[in-house]
Amino acid sequence: MNDQPSNWVRTAPGVPVIRSVNWGGLKTLYLKEVRRFFKVQLQTIWAPSITTLLFLIIFTVALGGAGRTVLGVPFADFIAPGLIIMGMIQNAFANSSFSLLVGKIQGTIVDYLMPPLSVGELIAALVGASVTRAILVGITVWLAMLLWPGVHVAPVHPLAIIWFGLMGSMMLAFFGVLTSIWAEKFDHAAAVTNFVVAPLSLLSGTFYSIESLHPTFQAVSHANPFFYVISGFRYGFLSEADSPVLFGALLLLGINVALWAACYTLLRSGWKLKN
Repeated sequence: MNDQPSNWVRTAPGVPVIRSVNWGGLKTLYLKEVRRFFKVQLQTIWAPSITTLLFLIIFTVALGGAGRTVLGVPFADFIAPGLIIMGMIQNAFANSSFSLLVGKIQGTIVDYLMPPLSVGELIAALVGASVTRAILVGITVWLAMLLWPGVHVAPVHPLAIIWFGLMGSMMLAFFGVLTSIWAEKFDHAAAVTNFVVAPLSLLSGTFYSIESLHPTFQAVSHANPFFYVISGFRYGFLSEADSPVLFGALLLLGINVALWAACYTLLRSGWKLKN
């Protein structure tokens, strides 16, 4: 027998071939996730955009009234930024809460776990695709509102818009990954959407200023992280906010770091994925 190592063996067993970021694998998984939701863009991008515009029409007609202002700006201008970011974060959650869950249900979860991707790269691809979908929905709604009569959504502080848009989308994308790890069927994910994401979105100050609330409910609103996303995003368009902008920016950064750590820990352990 020949004791010389085979030319096909490039590294010793257990020594990784890819010693840095697997950019090729990361790009492949990211594009796979983007193409998945883009194939049904009528449902994943255009339908949420139309729903958000209907919210604008209904609440402007029902609650706007002639000359009504909130925080010193017309009511339509007040709710428009909140509706944009609300559509973004809800779709970020919808996208990331689907990928791993459908893999578990259909028995194709190995397609995510077996490729030579680190846990960090897997999270980056899933969250990146979800943020991409959120951005596409946000841009679509924003362009439609630009053309809508009586609504003004010209950016005033672009950095605030970018920061809070990304932080809000990433926060819900991480939360969606956690949901897809925990959920065992679509009903579980739908329950999180209906009883957690939707209520927190609607009770985050999108349609009203918390200054008009009782102090008790103001305190409850300040405990809602969605409130800081919408308040900061609105500041980017109106230069008006219900909360300190810098505090909200740092708080959301801390929440995202904590959610990333939770996703990393659970994916690395294989909880409810490898059993």
